Amino acid sequence: MSVMNKIKGFLGLEDEEYFEETVVEEREEQEPIARRQPAARANNVVPFQTREKEGIRLILCEPRQYSDAQDIADNLRHRRPVVVNLQRVEKEQAKRIIDFLSGTVYALNGDIQKVGDYIFVCTPDHVDIQGTISSVVEE
Repeated sequence: MSVMNKIKGFLGLEDEEYFEETVVEEREEQEPIARRQPAARANNVVPFQTREKEGIRLILCEPRQYSDAQDIADNLRHRRPVVVNLQRVEKEQAKRIIDFLSGTVYALNGDIQKVGDYIFVCTPDHVDIQGTISSVVEE
């Protein structure tokens, strides 16, 4: 690059062709650097799917009051299926708990099904429930 080109560049009088060439040259210089960096970072990658080794944990809950529903919802948020036994809760409290859990399951794209008298299965989105229990169908 000559002295005249530097002066023209400083004053903003440089040729457009020269400007385009320098941009192309700068891109070519930057590309090899960008290609090298991901290979160096590949050693630091930690997979998120570490739970596959642990397996799926099924949580059994027997709430005594409405405030226990939040603990059940927390398990669902952590992607754990929960079996809820509502036999030891008053009927009105049980309705409120099921309403709360239904909203939680809906927000997490999960599912809730009744599997017995006062027994429900709540699952997050990655767990599918297949089949039906005959007593549920009759009701």
